[in-house]
Amino acid sequence: MQPSKDITVEERAGGAIWITIDRPLKHNALARGVLADLGHAVAAAGARPDTRLIVLTGAGERFFAAGGDLVELSSVRDASATIDMAEQSRAALDAVRTCPVPVLAYLNGDAIGGGAELALACDMRIQASHARIGFIQARLAISSAWGGGPDLCQLVGGARAMRMMGRGELIDAPQALQWGLADALATDGPAGKDVQAFLEPLRTCAPQVLRGIKAQTVAWRQGASYETRRTVERQQVLNTWLHDDHWRASDKFLARSAK
Repeated sequence: MQPSKDITVEERAGGAIWITIDRPLKHNALARGVLADLGHAVAAAGARPDTRLIVLTGAGERFFAAGGDLVELSSVRDASATIDMAEQSRAALDAVRTCPVPVLAYLNGDAIGGGAELALACDMRIQASHARIGFIQARLAISSAWGGGPDLCQLVGGARAMRMMGRGELIDAPQALQWGLADALATDGPAGKDVQAFLEPLRTCAPQVLRGIKAQTVAWRQGASYETRRTVERQQVLNTWLHDDHWRASDKFLARSAK
């Protein structure tokens, strides 16, 4: 599974698929072709029945992703081209948002501009202790474009979103954890104990359970009504309750309790 020279895909233990943006000499910039390949890689990994989770990361230690490729985007000069650029890029991030399995970002380095939008498109974020998250688009006299603004408001609230975007702040790891931008911090790299400890409960969770949870969070994220979300939950409890994994886990629990 290797869709392009700029995107690498690696299968790891426990049904985890790691997808890496491999452009370290260009700060892992998200050129349009790179974004399209990333979206396709996520969709392909999510379609596999044995996939439990996906982790997105960047090559090197400086940048997770540094946003759009400014040289490429310098030719986008009219309304039609601007809308086309934004819609294509948003579609790639929507593949992350709507992927049927949890998608995590391991922020190996700074996630800035469109890279921050990609990080927030993910369901969870593990942030390296030296990494920062920044919606710095205002420094280029533009707004967010790929759905990241609404994601940021949902995650941290309107006031903090205004502060981050308006001031173009780079949020360090401790502050990101405090604000809920990061779910965990990692001090020892992607193979270290911090990342592995966070991933382990997910790797041992039944795949259909993770997919059921993701279906509920996608419905919430897309603004589905309360009743629609209850319907999604009802379908997922059917999918999981009647599965053999549930009965095996229940029998094991009851056997331990009887001792």
